[in-house]
Amino acid sequence: MKKASEYRLHAEECRALARGMAKNHEQRDRLLDMAATWDKLAAERADLIRRHPELALEDDHREEGASEDRAVGS
Repeated sequence: MKKASEYRLHAEECRALARGMAKNHEQRDRLLDMAATWDKLAAERADLIRRHPELALEDDHREEGASEDRAVGS
Protein backbone atom coordinates (compact mmCIF):
# COMPACT_ATOMS: atom_id res chain seq x y z
CA MET A 1 0.00 0.00 0.00
CA LYS A 2 1.25 3.48 -0.82
CA LYS A 3 1.31 6.57 1.34
CA ALA A 4 -1.28 9.29 0.86
CA SER A 5 1.48 11.63 -0.30
CA GLU A 6 2.27 9.26 -3.18
CA TYR A 7 -1.38 9.21 -4.21
CA ARG A 8 -1.45 13.03 -4.15
CA LEU A 9 1.68 13.10 -6.32
CA HIS A 10 0.00 10.85 -8.89
CA ALA A 11 -3.03 13.17 -8.87
CA GLU A 12 -0.84 16.19 -9.54
CA GLU A 13 0.94 14.37 -12.37
CA CYS A 14 -2.44 13.63 -13.98
CA ARG A 15 -3.47 17.29 -13.65
CA ALA A 16 -0.16 18.42 -15.19
CA LEU A 17 -0.67 16.06 -18.14
CA ALA A 18 -4.27 17.26 -18.51
CA ARG A 19 -3.09 20.87 -18.78
CA GLY A 20 -1.15 19.83 -21.88
CA MET A 21 -4.26 18.32 -23.50
CA ALA A 22 -6.03 21.56 -24.37
CA LYS A 23 -6.99 20.30 -27.83
CA ASN A 24 -8.03 16.79 -26.82
CA HIS A 25 -10.91 17.24 -24.42
CA GLU A 26 -11.63 13.52 -24.08
CA GLN A 27 -8.10 12.67 -22.93
CA ARG A 28 -7.98 15.75 -20.69
CA ASP A 29 -11.24 14.74 -19.02
CA ARG A 30 -9.99 11.19 -18.47
CA LEU A 31 -6.80 12.50 -16.86
CA LEU A 32 -8.82 14.82 -14.61
CA ASP A 33 -11.03 11.87 -13.62
CA MET A 34 -7.90 9.89 -12.81
CA ALA A 35 -6.60 12.80 -10.71
CA ALA A 36 -9.88 12.89 -8.78
CA THR A 37 -9.59 9.16 -8.13
CA TRP A 38 -6.00 9.55 -6.84
CA ASP A 39 -7.16 12.42 -4.59
CA LYS A 40 -9.96 10.23 -3.23
CA LEU A 41 -7.50 7.40 -2.53
CA ALA A 42 -5.19 9.85 -0.73
CA ALA A 43 -8.03 11.07 1.48
CA GLU A 44 -9.14 7.51 2.23
CA ARG A 45 -5.57 6.47 3.10
CA ALA A 46 -5.12 9.49 5.38
CA ASP A 47 -8.42 8.74 7.11
CA LEU A 48 -7.45 5.08 7.54
CA ILE A 49 -4.17 6.07 9.20
CA ARG A 50 -5.99 8.49 11.53
CA ARG A 51 -8.38 5.71 12.58
CA HIS A 52 -5.78 2.90 12.65
CA PRO A 53 -2.31 4.32 13.33
CA GLU A 54 -0.89 0.80 13.56
CA LEU A 55 -1.30 0.50 9.77
CA ALA A 56 0.94 3.47 9.06
CA LEU A 57 3.97 3.05 6.87
CA GLU A 58 7.23 4.77 7.75
CA ASP A 59 6.71 8.56 7.79
CA ASP A 60 2.93 8.31 7.20
CA HIS A 61 2.12 10.22 10.41
CA ARG A 62 4.69 12.92 9.73
CA GLU A 63 3.48 13.40 6.16
CA GLU A 64 -0.17 13.55 7.14
CA GLY A 65 0.60 16.09 9.85
CA ALA A 66 2.40 18.22 7.28
CA SER A 67 -0.46 17.98 4.78
CA GLU A 68 -2.95 18.97 7.48
CA ASP A 69 -0.74 21.95 8.37
CA ARG A 70 -0.73 23.01 4.67
CA ALA A 71 -4.51 22.67 4.49
CA VAL A 72 -4.99 24.83 7.58
CA GLY A 73 -2.54 27.45 6.30
CA SER A 74 -4.26 27.73 2.90
